[in-house]
Amino acid sequence: MSHPHPELGPAPELPEGGLRVTPLGGLGEIGRNMTVFEYGGRLLIVDCGVLFPEEEQPGVDLILPDFTSIRDRLDDIDGIVLTHGHEDHIGAVPFLLREKPDIPLIGSKLTLALLEAKLTEHRIRPYSLEVKEGQRERIGPFDCEFVAVNHSIPDALAVAIRTPAGMVVHTGDFKMDQLPLDGRLTDLPAFARLGEEGIDLLLSDSTNAEVPGFVTPERDISPVLRQVFAQADRRIIVASFASHVHRIQQVLDAAYEYGRKVAFVGRSMVRNMGIARDLGYLKVPGGLVVDVKTLDDLPDEDVVLICTGSQGEPMAALSRMANRDHQIRIVEGDTVVLASSLIPGNETAVYRVINGLTRWGANVVHKGNAKVHVSGHASAGELLYFYNICKPRNLMPVHGEWRHLRANAELGVMTGIPRERTVIAEDGVVVDLVDGVAKIVGKVQAGYVYVDGLSVGDITEGSLKDRRILGEEGIISVFVVVDSSTGKLVGGPYVQARGSGIDDSAFAEVLPKVEESLARAAADGVAEAHQLQQLMRRAIGKWVSDTYRRRPMILPVVVEV
Repeated sequence: MSHPHPELGPAPELPEGGLRVTPLGGLGEIGRNMTVFEYGGRLLIVDCGVLFPEEEQPGVDLILPDFTSIRDRLDDIDGIVLTHGHEDHIGAVPFLLREKPDIPLIGSKLTLALLEAKLTEHRIRPYSLEVKEGQRERIGPFDCEFVAVNHSIPDALAVAIRTPAGMVVHTGDFKMDQLPLDGRLTDLPAFARLGEEGIDLLLSDSTNAEVPGFVTPERDISPVLRQVFAQADRRIIVASFASHVHRIQQVLDAAYEYGRKVAFVGRSMVRNMGIARDLGYLKVPGGLVVDVKTLDDLPDEDVVLICTGSQGEPMAALSRMANRDHQIRIVEGDTVVLASSLIPGNETAVYRVINGLTRWGANVVHKGNAKVHVSGHASAGELLYFYNICKPRNLMPVHGEWRHLRANAELGVMTGIPRERTVIAEDGVVVDLVDGVAKIVGKVQAGYVYVDGLSVGDITEGSLKDRRILGEEGIISVFVVVDSSTGKLVGGPYVQARGSGIDDSAFAEVLPKVEESLARAAADGVAEAHQLQQLMRRAIGKWVSDTYRRRPMILPVVVEV
């Protein structure tokens, strides 16, 4: 089993006739999925998604893959294949197209529709090629065949990439729901056919590799939703991903059965469901969906709201309802259904929202107390079945944290894939397929690129560290006026603390030490402002650390007169 090593250097030149695979996101994390394939000097990208920030990344809106390794090769990109329409697979496309707008996009009807709506907001008109399962297209030197897979969004595709170096199959996100709502099964006969032809490298979804057995069918949620609707006396508010068409279809069906009207809340929810309805993926009975502005005219027992915010996102509709910062106010007796998974890292935010909703009297139904969610990713039993069908010569687990990748690799070994042919990589690690053998050969830059408002890439880890210190420890500013020629103190020091929990009057104890440091510096002929700032920072910092065991940000200001 191959592992990345810290000592890995830059990847050597790709051997003639070899295929290079470079994941720029999605390995070691849930999100930011992006993989670059290289053959004969040409590049093919599969997916280009975003990662959503966690609490230790304050102020960050999105996290993108790092395009540094391909930035000077944008003209070599023959296309971006998109496996499905989730944000963690398409959300970063606008940021890549800002750098070269004419890179072709290849995907299914719904995937491209969702992406093109997003690109319109960025004022980008893309060149796109719509494909469907069973279709085969040559994209530069890459012969791509698209295979239907079942997931938690319609129209998901896996892609088989044929090159003279061998065939690579990228599953995208998939599961094997045998009773899908839309009747669109994961095409196991197609994978078996590819396996017979010979899959040289399989990149396989790892998200549920630790979960034994098989995923529960999506349709098993319907009876639970109907029970919730039968018992609810007032409004029902359902929070879901804005792209989970199958889940929202079941909510619409239950609302229709119980004579309720439905309103979509949140820009992305309204946009995506409008697209899904227009394309025929969402079946909406006439008169069922109403504008949210008309809800005041309806009795509470006739209302269903479908909104975003199931992951506790602070600006999403549900979080704002929990904080009483939304036009829709939660009242005693409302029922709130969180019909989605709990993405690792979001637990605290989600439970904060649940507590907020409960505080106002809502009955909150979530995955922990009812079967209102099933996963869109294959569990261990399905993966074993899948590997026995595909019989890949090399396996590279993708889409998951480290524990998921390792568990997936072990499943592959159990089905007979040689351990030395099982490659566990992480973002930026370069894997070459040469003479039928996949192995790690080097690495490229693949750090986090932070989006903060209109700023892309300007926020660094140092900036985030400063933000965390400010948020957790506060700031202390110390201000002095000195003679520019002698460095002697003319005014101050003046100290002000914000968010540190230290009263300004407490600094009377340390001010003499600051004055003493500055006087000693003046006597030694030190008059340069930066050096004086450092002396002040050390004096204040040592005192705060010794006295309060805290490390706030200290901002020294020296004014020379």
